[in-house]
Amino acid sequence: MARNRDKKKEPAAPPMDILKVDDVAYKTLLTKKYKARKKYEPTDPKKVVAFIPGTIVGVSVKKGSKVKANDKLIALEAMKMVNQVATPMDGKVKKVYVKVGDIVAKNQLLLELE
Repeated sequence: MARNRDKKKEPAAPPMDILKVDDVAYKTLLTKKYKARKKYEPTDPKKVVAFIPGTIVGVSVKKGSKVKANDKLIALEAMKMVNQVATPMDGKVKKVYVKVGDIVAKNQLLLELE
């Protein structure tokens, strides 16, 4: 009986998680930070967002305007430079969310296309 008391139980191994990369499944331990990360969402080409924080200094379209790919829509001043925000595709402006003088954050929605 003394021998049974001297043996220590090994802690149970934590459950393994499955990580898929390029259709290959790997068994691994994932950290809490990895599990709590923001999931990837593909960008919607119909939503035009600010690629840098700054101030709106010009809006050259309004609701209902027809635009072609690479038309200049909004002038965004950041770090003493004026950046032109262009449309990624042909379309019609559904809604403009900013006006001249607005301060915008990175990835803030500026306008939507139909």
